[in-house]
Amino acid sequence: MQKKHIISTMLLCMFTIAIINWFYTPERIKSEKNIKNPTVFVHGYKGTHHSFGNMLDRFENIYGWGQTALIYKVSPAGKLNVYQLNNGHFTETMFVQVIFENNRASVRDTSGWLANLLAHMKKTYQINTVNLVGHSMGGLVSMNYIENHQDYTVYPSVNKLVAIGSPFDGIYSEPYFQIHHDPAAENLKPSSLALKTLRLNKDAVPEQLDVLSIGSTGDSVAMPESVEMIRKIVDETQLTYKMIDDGTLGHSELHEDARVDKMIYSFLQWKAERTAKD
Repeated sequence: MQKKHIISTMLLCMFTIAIINWFYTPERIKSEKNIKNPTVFVHGYKGTHHSFGNMLDRFENIYGWGQTALIYKVSPAGKLNVYQLNNGHFTETMFVQVIFENNRASVRDTSGWLANLLAHMKKTYQINTVNLVGHSMGGLVSMNYIENHQDYTVYPSVNKLVAIGSPFDGIYSEPYFQIHHDPAAENLKPSSLALKTLRLNKDAVPEQLDVLSIGSTGDSVAMPESVEMIRKIVDETQLTYKMIDDGTLGHSELHEDARVDKMIYSFLQWKAERTAKD
């Protein structure tokens, strides 16, 4: 009797696991949802959840421009932890927030982690195209991904890129590097190989890619001259360049500014669920 009881218990456990897998695995979502061209938000050097958290909250809850549906947290070893919001009910305009736990890693390493999670999105949710929005170093990482990951059987293609306060010629402040000494900081030096490589690989930028670059005259980290160096990478026919003339708009304030919100909305041409508030 005891043996039969053990077998019955094992069968019950296997049945329970099968039911859980049926209802809660990403494959079920993949078969039911038609997700097209989501926008992926990539924070910059030393960034956290808060880097894009307030912006995404405004987009979803104030403007009604879409919905944050996925959060990817990437461990220092590159492990992906995926969090589905709203019970996996995805809207047509879908936002994905990326958070790198090692937020001081090199452009190359961070770009590789971004590639892995985008490959996961393609395999799991059948997403073939994305938009990328990167703040500061997040813009450099996104450009590195675009230049180096174009096997579209594995990775989604990038439809549009928004770079916000991205120093494509590096950070000019010497005192900045007296404080910061990690791999990311080394990449942000004007003479770094990482920045030179982005320019040398400019021919790898797909012709169909549209790019919006946003800067501010008040940004003392990504100064206007450095932001403008994106012109050495992206052809003028593909580039929309916006420099906000505001001495009070600093580097971290860029992703908290309503003017930047509206520039992103206009460029990506999301379908608003209701009229954005002024």
